[in-house]
Amino acid sequence: MGEIQDQLFILVGALVCLNYLLKCVKFSRYFLLHLWNPLPKSFFRSMGEWAVITGAGDGIGKAYSYELAKRGLNVVMISRTLEKLQAVAKGIEQTTGSHVKIIQADFTKDDIYENIKENLQGLEIGILVNNVGMFHSFPCIFHSGPNEVQNMIHCNISSVVKMTQLLLRDMEKRKGLVLNISSGAGRFPWPLCSVYSSAKAFVYTFSRALQVEYKEKGIIIQVVTPYSISTPMTKYLKPNIITKTADGFVKESLNFVAAGDETYGCLAHEILAHLLHLIPSWIFYSDTFQNLFLTYWENYLNRSSSK
Repeated sequence: MGEIQDQLFILVGALVCLNYLLKCVKFSRYFLLHLWNPLPKSFFRSMGEWAVITGAGDGIGKAYSYELAKRGLNVVMISRTLEKLQAVAKGIEQTTGSHVKIIQADFTKDDIYENIKENLQGLEIGILVNNVGMFHSFPCIFHSGPNEVQNMIHCNISSVVKMTQLLLRDMEKRKGLVLNISSGAGRFPWPLCSVYSSAKAFVYTFSRALQVEYKEKGIIIQVVTPYSISTPMTKYLKPNIITKTADGFVKESLNFVAAGDETYGCLAHEILAHLLHLIPSWIFYSDTFQNLFLTYWENYLNRSSSK
């Protein structure tokens, strides 16, 4: 009996060590990315002639539109506000020389996809960035929050599924890249933003499962799970070592396309994620920790808004 217990402990210890070794190897890719699996300069253009970006009027979507255009692609920008799309499209065409096509669509609605499909006909689309999303105020108790649950489901979940469904079949004929923008809040349950956290968890799970289905067909499906980005949705938090600008984050995140089927998008958020995962769940979800976190968050918002 004693020998069996000893062998069991050795096996468990070996598995724990192997788990941490794999995490260290994965983490090292962020430091050695350009040596590990460097992307050729023609990588993004080799996917196809056009990139489609949802939520492209501002924030992360706008940054993806500019950056992919700089890397040689024509871009299709889809968003709700026509004036924003027109202004960004003009800037991209003037600075990069790429062609830009704009499609006005409100992703909180469910009857927009036939029109999007018609407007994408005939384009050789190699890249899809499912970026569009919406966030409620934080902190937000579920029953006392704004009555916009259905809008959040349409915008944060349905848009990812339906846009992927529209474009994936044509990508099968060649190859393609799908970047699904989730959130660090979707990697484990976040109290006081339960609907948003759950929606982003869906994007994470959906992307991981879909990559298994399509990997052998030459299609890369990567889920990006950033933490704090300075955008209109986060009320332009002041950039710092953790809070990244949209432009800086997107430029760095595109370098991590070769890092696997999931990425936090930048080194700072990768480190933050590892630190958060060291906190035991019973501590993280305790009232004391949540109160401390809320106090820190309120102070952080006050400091950011006052500078």
